[in-house]
Amino acid sequence: MSVTGGAIAAKDDGAQARVPKPAAFDWAGTYRRRTAAADCACALAAGLLAAGLRFASTGYVPEMYLISTALLPALWWAAVSLAGGYDARFVGLGSDEFRRILNAAVSLTAAMVLLSYAAKLDLARGYMAIALPSAAALDLIVRYVFRKNLHRLRKRGLCTRRVVAVGHAQAVAELVTTLRRDSYHGLSVVAACVADAAQGDEVAGVPLAGELGSVIAAVSRFGADGVAVLSCPEMDGVRLRELAWELEKTDTDLCVAPALLDVAGPRTTIRPVAGLPLLHVDHPELAGGRQVAKAAFDKVTALLALLLLAPVLAAIAVAIRLSDRGPAFYQQARVGRDGRCFTLYKFRTMVVGADQQKAQLAAFNQADGALFKIRQDPRVTRIGAWLRHWSLDELPQLFNVLRGDMSLVGPRPALPEEAARYACHVRRRLVVKPGITGLWQVSGRSDLPWDEAVRLDIRYVENWSFALDLQILWKTGSAVIHRSGAY
Repeated sequence: MSVTGGAIAAKDDGAQARVPKPAAFDWAGTYRRRTAAADCACALAAGLLAAGLRFASTGYVPEMYLISTALLPALWWAAVSLAGGYDARFVGLGSDEFRRILNAAVSLTAAMVLLSYAAKLDLARGYMAIALPSAAALDLIVRYVFRKNLHRLRKRGLCTRRVVAVGHAQAVAELVTTLRRDSYHGLSVVAACVADAAQGDEVAGVPLAGELGSVIAAVSRFGADGVAVLSCPEMDGVRLRELAWELEKTDTDLCVAPALLDVAGPRTTIRPVAGLPLLHVDHPELAGGRQVAKAAFDKVTALLALLLLAPVLAAIAVAIRLSDRGPAFYQQARVGRDGRCFTLYKFRTMVVGADQQKAQLAAFNQADGALFKIRQDPRVTRIGAWLRHWSLDELPQLFNVLRGDMSLVGPRPALPEEAARYACHVRRRLVVKPGITGLWQVSGRSDLPWDEAVRLDIRYVENWSFALDLQILWKTGSAVIHRSGAY
């Protein structure tokens, strides 16, 4: 194998047997066809529901509405198609997929209104108000069920795409570790081509297929569906372009990871300057009207939750008091936004005086970094263990949200001694209010290593949006039910 003039050599020495390239997109095609059929079924059900409810009082559905109901599945399919709802790039990606369904609903509603006005069709507003929102709601539910089933299949190693990772050995190893942990992404690294000399025949358990000039041969030999090029100075523009040309011949996908990590798509735009496609990165929205709206939403939601959960909170407090006659609530100093300290409230889950025993248990700490965690902590009371399993001990933090010390969603609130040990980049998590829940909680909580928890918190800070908050709140329910990382 050789590299001449920066070109990617595609010569295969035949030393290893080629792996026949599987029909990688057969499962994706089947998935999209089933999704399209389900979309049409949802639209038909929504149309029948709208006709039935709108004309329930008369017992007779006019012919025009029967025709409209029969045409609705085709119209809905067309709207979803135009919105990109069947794009293979977004298969299994919840937020992108759901956004396209909602865009389809809005677009079809606008089109129906304009058509009714232009053709002077006397469509009942009640029918329209039921049919299209119902179609969107049913479709979102079906898409969610399909996506969860796809994730279960991917955990078993099915419905995945085989990828050759290209870059430095350390970056490849980190990618392999991430994709193995988050199998729902559906990417499986089957081979690695590294720029730096690596010892042995593997990188993080993945076969080493050679250096950068071996990419095309590795794709053929391992039957890969795609190539992931990580940040690598050696893979310059010329070599990357030539690699893309070679991959185009076999219809193999190419994706490139920028050097700037954990920055979401909405913050990035590609702008041509002097013929060069420059990646422009907007600053995160850490102040302004959207943050004011977030604070208002937090306080209103916290107030409503406290009113609804008042009997539950009172029952838990009484149970804690009766268990050992100690206080029901636990107060602790935590570091909030811009490094300001505040008093955090929780239900007490440990014996009285547990903080004084921490030094004696330091040798049993199972967490890395600045965290202190013991899976079978002897200081936890019997009722405290139950509260932790269901995350009920966190409920009093709703008072902190109401006071403005915390947010519903944000980074984990740090102890003062933890914050004092923060490296410079870790202090980035202190530029926003800490949250009751966050990316770290819906991704494993106490099971996560320190570095990964920090990365998730910083990722949240860099990419905050109201939609992301709602997504995290939704996933928090699932994390609590499955009790992942709660101890």
